[in-house]
Amino acid sequence: MLADLLDPHTYRAALYILLALPMGVFTAGLITGGVVGGLLTLALLIGAAFLLGALWLVGGLGDVQRALAGVLGVSFAPPPLRPAPRGTLAWLRGTLADPLTYRTLLFHVVQLPLAVVCWVVLGGLLAATLLGLLSPLWALDPAQFPVVWGELTLLPGPLATAGLITVGLGGLLVLAGVLNLMGRMWTRLAVALLSRDPGYEAARREVVALRRAAGRVALGDDLDATLADLTAQARAASTALAVALVAPDGTLRAVSGPLGPGLTGLLDRLPSQGEADVRLLQNGGALATLPVTLPVSAGALEGGPLPGGTLRALYPAGVRPGADELAFLLSIADHAGTAQHAAQLIERAGARAGEQERARLARELHDSVAQALYGISLGAKTARATLEKDVDRTRASLDYTIRLAEGGVSEMKALLFSLRPDALEEGGLVAALAQHAHALEARHGLTVHARLDFEPPLTPDAQAAAYRVAQEALHNVVKHARAHNVWLEVAQDGPAVTVRIRDDGRGFDPSAAGRGTLGQRSMRERAAGAGGTLQVSSVAGQGTDVTLRLPAASAAAVHAAEVRA
Repeated sequence: MLADLLDPHTYRAALYILLALPMGVFTAGLITGGVVGGLLTLALLIGAAFLLGALWLVGGLGDVQRALAGVLGVSFAPPPLRPAPRGTLAWLRGTLADPLTYRTLLFHVVQLPLAVVCWVVLGGLLAATLLGLLSPLWALDPAQFPVVWGELTLLPGPLATAGLITVGLGGLLVLAGVLNLMGRMWTRLAVALLSRDPGYEAARREVVALRRAAGRVALGDDLDATLADLTAQARAASTALAVALVAPDGTLRAVSGPLGPGLTGLLDRLPSQGEADVRLLQNGGALATLPVTLPVSAGALEGGPLPGGTLRALYPAGVRPGADELAFLLSIADHAGTAQHAAQLIERAGARAGEQERARLARELHDSVAQALYGISLGAKTARATLEKDVDRTRASLDYTIRLAEGGVSEMKALLFSLRPDALEEGGLVAALAQHAHALEARHGLTVHARLDFEPPLTPDAQAAAYRVAQEALHNVVKHARAHNVWLEVAQDGPAVTVRIRDDGRGFDPSAAGRGTLGQRSMRERAAGAGGTLQVSSVAGQGTDVTLRLPAASAAAVHAAEVRA
């Protein structure tokens, strides 16, 4: 019962209505005076100036009315930037062609009579309320406040006084409710007639916001930053006071604008997929709730539809979202669902890559280090058995065991280096390739002819791409080429850096079906991601040549990238 009486919007509405009547009189007097004066003096040149001044007053006083509407908590979008009119005729043509001129004039016309009606209604309610609340003064001293009915003088009794006080308190509650209702009426009237924002301008803002949101989701570098940017775009292109993205458990994921009622926590009902739920709040505002759902493919992967939470938009008192704005917010909610699904896919891909890497390491350890340890154990047992019987055989067994141990150490170093290439981080590309070439010679008995004379000017990302491509190419040499010699070269030709890996193995026919393996596709993707190109040429029986070309970076760009890293 006391909600309207305790609502701050009630008192803002009272202040606005108090100012609306003198403002209406002032506006009507100026515009009417300008129009009447212009018509009366139209035969003279001054009459046209009066009419132009009255037309200018329509827009100028409209700005004053928009500022006055701020008492109700209404804010208007700034006017769109347009070129200044050249000359009086151009200004007149643009003003008369603008629908905002006529909507503002209509607000000026209805303001005065509507303010008079509000003053009369509120004055009557206020008088009845005051009479009821001041009735104890009448009861204390009836002579000072005589009430005569015909020939009778009314004297208040205790029951009558109590009844009048009750009427006064009830009138106070009714007065607060009427004030709140009138405040909402004036708010809607101001939003409908004084808004500078025509439909095409709102559509333009929404299109720009959706384009930026799509670009942010496609970037997909940081989920929290993406969700924060989506809420900022939604708020900037809508009439909402605040926009928030809330997780299914009610926790806040991102928010733009001040926190308000309903923006956090669980809701008693959730909107259906593809629909919006708009509910009124006690302060006269509105809360729009829209579902954030992951794409259909995510539900197929997990076995059912996946809720991604809700997008909630809080509106000030008297402002309600239209159907077009709700459709725009629903599109932002869909972008949020896509961003969450993309983050899940990236996480799942990372976990899958980790599993594949662990499986590869298990195979490598089984094929190399485990076999070497078994051979060491067998050689040690043989040496122990022949220690006192055959010294030469014991010596041979020990030599064999030592060679196996050295090979196992080389294998382990190579595996450790493939896990964490410290040389690339500490010494650069040349140091990493030299260390990898040394591990290749020790592990597989290949002869590596390396020409690594200088460190190429590459950014850290390009260095990583070059190292991974070279690592994959050398791995293919060991796995498929059956080569004896490998040539590894890093060179710079003007604005390009070339990394070349060539072998004398058996080669292959590039035109044969089945070529273009996953390893080659991975190398090409890494090259393209760093802005370079990859060329693979081979002839059966004559080896393979892999050439990677990357754009050289300036010293400033390399330094800036290192600082960011």
